[in-house]
Amino acid sequence: VQLQASGGGLVQAGGSLRLSCAASGDISSRTDMAWYRQTPGKQRELVATITSDRSTNYANSVVGRFSISRDNSKNTVYLQMNSLKPEDTAVYYCYAVRRALSPKYDRESWGQGTLVTVSS
Repeated sequence: VQLQASGGGLVQAGGSLRLSCAASGDISSRTDMAWYRQTPGKQRELVATITSDRSTNYANSVVGRFSISRDNSKNTVYLQMNSLKPEDTAVYYCYAVRRALSPKYDRESWGQGTLVTVSS
């Protein structure tokens, strides 16, 4: 599937943003989704994941502030970001992996990224 991320922007510390990731195909079956983020000079880091059965997991740095969700009827995943901090500033990428019966046939997709800037 192709992924289109949106919703980034400039926000003051303590503010909120909601990112959206729209997929071009059906994500309701066997498709796990995630959000990653990356800052210049650093490796891309996992922010949050949501599996096809809606199990979620978060990086320690965002626990209690970020929430990942999915609307399979719209083929869209969201990342609600509250209490934003300057250190949350990054390009946020949407990721999808469609699980096959054998992991070697899993298919991965990345979105183009959306910039989130948190001012102090």
